Amino acid sequence: MKFEGTKNYVATQDLKMAVNAAITLERPLLIKGEPGTGKTVLAHEVAKGLKAPLINWNIKSTTKAQQGLYEYDAVARLRDSQLGEGKVHDIGHYIKKGKLWEAFESKERPILLIDEIDKADIEFPNDLLHELDQMSFHVYETGETITAKQRPIIIITSNNEKDLPDAFLRRCFFHYIQFPDAETMSEIVNVHFPDIKSRLLGAALKRFYEVREMPGLKKKPSTSELLDWLKLLLVEDIDPEIIKEADPKMIIPPLHGALLKNEQDVHLFERLAFLARREGH
Repeated sequence: MKFEGTKNYVATQDLKMAVNAAITLERPLLIKGEPGTGKTVLAHEVAKGLKAPLINWNIKSTTKAQQGLYEYDAVARLRDSQLGEGKVHDIGHYIKKGKLWEAFESKERPILLIDEIDKADIEFPNDLLHELDQMSFHVYETGETITAKQRPIIIITSNNEKDLPDAFLRRCFFHYIQFPDAETMSEIVNVHFPDIKSRLLGAALKRFYEVREMPGLKKKPSTSELLDWLKLLLVEDIDPEIIKEADPKMIIPPLHGALLKNEQDVHLFERLAFLARREGH
């Protein structure tokens, strides 16, 4: 199995090498990068590229590692026993399979996406060490051991919200998705908007990178936000000259709500525009 990218996802050579290295080593691929750089989409495109089923485990702050294995509903069993239900004698009726169990039982070698692992409690990664190493786990309620039919390709994403344990990191192949340069970004945009005119794309990319490089910006706009912005520019048929307008009154990009996502950054641009106008008098 080798990932060569797909027509809908612009993968750099380094990223393709990282995916294939993780597959060869049979280690989880830990992907980090700014939010909006395509970490989650990567898993979907690897699944498409390898024609493999995708099992998606979205992690929340309340997610526990045990939920990825299975959950035993003791309350439902107690209720059924009180109602005299016949199925109460088969404990298997009250065990809900988790995403790891699904991946271990898959007939085809699946892609298992553990998305945004850094949202969970700090102990979450450590609690999965044995299962990810041994590719098996024990179901205490039934006494059975679940072993992977074939080792899934595991892709784990992190937004760097918190540090991950060293013991967990040692078991992963790591890759950081660098923010795309202008040339790579042009390729990404052309995948999504193949008919975009070069004048509009050039003006939009220039303004986009100027916004990202603005000192004091709290949240830099991401790739996904650029794509949203371009979609609006196309729908509204904005003139490229307006986007690259040098007039200080236009220092805030048109439809900037797609790029600037908090009031602090909007106020920063407003102050700069005010200062520029005052200096111009």
